[in-house]
Amino acid sequence: MLPFARVTIIGLGLIGSSLARAIRADMPTVRVTGHDANPAVREIARRIDLCDDITDTAGASVTDADLVVLCVPVRAMAAAAAEIASDLPAEAIVSDVGSCKADVLASLQAALPGQPVVPAHPVAGTENSGPEAGFATLFKGRWCIVTPPADADSTAVERVSELWRRVGAQVEVMEAAHHDLVLAVTSHLPHLIAYTIVGTASDLESVTRSEVIKYSAGGFRDFTRIAASDPTMWRDVFLANKDAVLEMLQRFSEDLSALQRAIRWNDGDALFNLFTRTRAIRRSIIEEGQDDPAPDFGRSHS
Repeated sequence: MLPFARVTIIGLGLIGSSLARAIRADMPTVRVTGHDANPAVREIARRIDLCDDITDTAGASVTDADLVVLCVPVRAMAAAAAEIASDLPAEAIVSDVGSCKADVLASLQAALPGQPVVPAHPVAGTENSGPEAGFATLFKGRWCIVTPPADADSTAVERVSELWRRVGAQVEVMEAAHHDLVLAVTSHLPHLIAYTIVGTASDLESVTRSEVIKYSAGGFRDFTRIAASDPTMWRDVFLANKDAVLEMLQRFSEDLSALQRAIRWNDGDALFNLFTRTRAIRRSIIEEGQDDPAPDFGRSHS
């Protein structure tokens, strides 16, 4: 039995459009309704037949939904929830795809008192954005972390979890604050570092912009891919999850200082031990199926 019959997706960027495609591919009898605040995005969604129906207002999109998934930047969640509050069926479950969970959970509960709320975070994405950037297989083999409130109905949690399983994700249920701490390490801090190092390279007066681009080695190319991610989304992530990000940034700064000392004092053993440990982590990620083991990260050299 399908977990939902009528799903509404609000926000038709990379994740929202991928979810729409995945539901239509893997659960073709589920009716998918979409809405985006941007009229140009709605027009593109209609042109590419992204959903069964695209509405011009958020309220109209949810009137008969049994699941509403908010795929908007995390700091826009409260406003998006408030916009649909008066049109939501009482039994409709509201979820989201935000990268920060404690802040989102609090915002949704405040905007939708009494409504079933089951937040989720599919840990998947690319540096591209917009409705044409999505693809149906984005969530295949990836993790989706579901972060329900302590008093959530277990059936509602299972229904949301099953939706993500049906589109190919592996599901983990986790407390929202713990999710934010974990993701601060595995996602938010790496993005912050990428934005910083790419910005530093572009600001160096002794190296021209053309040289930075022309002589980009593999490591810098990977940083630029991450740093090309949606600016609005990541601005909101850092502000919404600032406590966990600042805690991890402090830990990183301390570790960076230790590495600086090792280089200054020619401590080759410390450097070798660190690099050996981090190499093992890379192998573990590949073994878990979370990245491609192909040489040079699968890049084509033809």
